[in-house]
Amino acid sequence: MIPNLNKKILNNRQRTFLFLLIAIVFLLSIVFIGTILDKDNIATNLQDRNSSPDFKHLFGTDWLGRDMFARTIMGLSLSIKVGIIGAAGSTLIALSLGLAAATMGNIADRVVTWLIDLFLSVPHLVTLILIAFTLGGGFNGVVIGIALTHWPSLARIIRAEVMQIRSAEFVQISRMMGKSKVWIAFLHIFPHILPQILVGFMLLFPHAILHEAAVTFLGLGLSPHEPAIGIILSESMKYLSSGMWWLAFFPGLCLLIIVRIFDMIGEKLRIIFDPNRAHD
Repeated sequence: MIPNLNKKILNNRQRTFLFLLIAIVFLLSIVFIGTILDKDNIATNLQDRNSSPDFKHLFGTDWLGRDMFARTIMGLSLSIKVGIIGAAGSTLIALSLGLAAATMGNIADRVVTWLIDLFLSVPHLVTLILIAFTLGGGFNGVVIGIALTHWPSLARIIRAEVMQIRSAEFVQISRMMGKSKVWIAFLHIFPHILPQILVGFMLLFPHAILHEAAVTFLGLGLSPHEPAIGIILSESMKYLSSGMWWLAFFPGLCLLIIVRIFDMIGEKLRIIFDPNRAHD
């Protein structure tokens, strides 16, 4: 019998898992390479300064002869670390407030709702700049600023999901059996909202990275001695008029690629957790 040539080798779900595996390995590789790279790779070398991209320096060199490929990889690694810690902190805040609003009574719900509306009324970047400036900038200032400014939208989603789940029959039975609110929250409600938490975390990540780069670009973020993408882009602005386009082009492009990968991971996780697509 002639095999059906139109039959798909992998279904949509299997292709999604394969993409997630490749994307995660790629991102972990950037973090690992950026961590183990020696500082000598970005040392000053005036003999090679202002070199355009070639086989020796894939992304060219800057006005001090520093290799832009090594600086970009180290900057991306640093941005990913900032994004992971900041997004994780913001997700934890959203989870705590969302559960509290939906399980701790009307007063807690009103307070959390008021906080969500308050933070959503001000752009994330403005609040992040104010917090980072107050804390003196640096790694800790940016991470804390991201964690404290990116939680409202996810908290609102978690609150809505929890309010829907708490009216389920199995939750009502547990309540009649005398189970505490904390017991119900962590053993009944939390497992059901875990997919929303994971997807929300991955979708917060692109915003965290871009906002970190923006704050650093403005000089209120990471230290100028760190090879952060925002610092690289900020320093390159004064040299673009002299034709050194590669100083901003490659770091900016790599940053957009990383952001897009994280955004696609979030979308793929949403597909995996979607019960309507479980048999695709």
